[in-house]
Amino acid sequence: MNRYIVTAATLTLLGLISCGKKEEAPAPEAEPVIETIDLHKEKLSSEIRLPAELQGFRQTDLYAKVSSFVKELKVDIGSEVKAGQLLIVLEAPEISSQLAAAESRLRSQEAVYTASNSTYNRILETSKVEGTISKNDLDLANSRKSSDFAQLQAAKAAYKEIQTMQGYLQIRAPFDGVVSARNVNTGAYVGPAGKGSDLPLFTIQDQKKLRLAVSVPEMYTGFLKNGDEISFTVRSIPNETFKAKIQRMSGALDARLRSERVEMDVINTTKRLLPGMVAEVKLALNSEDSTFVVPKTAVVSSSEKTYVIAVKENKAKSISVKKGRESGDNIEIYSDSLSLNDKLVKSANEEIRNGTVIKK
Repeated sequence: MNRYIVTAATLTLLGLISCGKKEEAPAPEAEPVIETIDLHKEKLSSEIRLPAELQGFRQTDLYAKVSSFVKELKVDIGSEVKAGQLLIVLEAPEISSQLAAAESRLRSQEAVYTASNSTYNRILETSKVEGTISKNDLDLANSRKSSDFAQLQAAKAAYKEIQTMQGYLQIRAPFDGVVSARNVNTGAYVGPAGKGSDLPLFTIQDQKKLRLAVSVPEMYTGFLKNGDEISFTVRSIPNETFKAKIQRMSGALDARLRSERVEMDVINTTKRLLPGMVAEVKLALNSEDSTFVVPKTAVVSSSEKTYVIAVKENKAKSISVKKGRESGDNIEIYSDSLSLNDKLVKSANEEIRNGTVIKK
């Protein structure tokens, strides 16, 4: 019993002693250490993926030059054709009648010219005997001959023109390729205008060599040049990557898309690729010159500006920059106010104000 009483008294005494002591002030928090980096230059390599379209290297739509009817179709969709091969025969009876009439006029004019030419030659020979033919008669004969010759040339031109029109009734392949579309049947009316010209008769494509066209955004055009190799894939063959080289660059930006058209030639002798396929192109963007490259965390994008925080005399100073390409966790920056080996805050944020003491 006594043991418990002593213990209670002891506890009471300790409590009074502790209440008499003053509370010690908490130790001040240490200023946070802000990690910095040295600004450096390097050649940043990155890549972009863009949608592209495969087209026939040569492709043309064939229309009727003259009003006519389809008499005979020599090929159909999917047919492989050679340059100059007859594809379709058209029929226009009025052209045959016009050709016959033109030929008749030509033969008649040839006869007239032959007669006037002979007359002139006889008068010319006779006029060599002095006093037999007056100079006026000789001039009249010469004028008649010249007029008839001009009429003959006009008749020849008219005949040739109708012959050319008749030649349009046979439509031939302009190059080696494949018939990819057919829009007419035998007996259909076709022509250069009106309902018969709504759709092309045939569409011919050269599929052994394809044209891969991609629109490259303005900010990336400076990293590409003729001869650069690219790779691409298509949905129908997802497990295979195809290669091609840049062959043509338009050298101008599309006013609507603000992009440059870039074309590659793709050899397609196996015909695994088809015109009209959508491809995904991977373009490697390699810098020719070194640029300032920093971690993305060092760049702050606020509503007012994009900037980095430099350390000048152990104090923070925001410097406006322009962002370039990104690659992984790094990004290019551009500014005339930055120099090599400047120290930048690695993890910058808007809470670090100008003049903030930076303890490295």
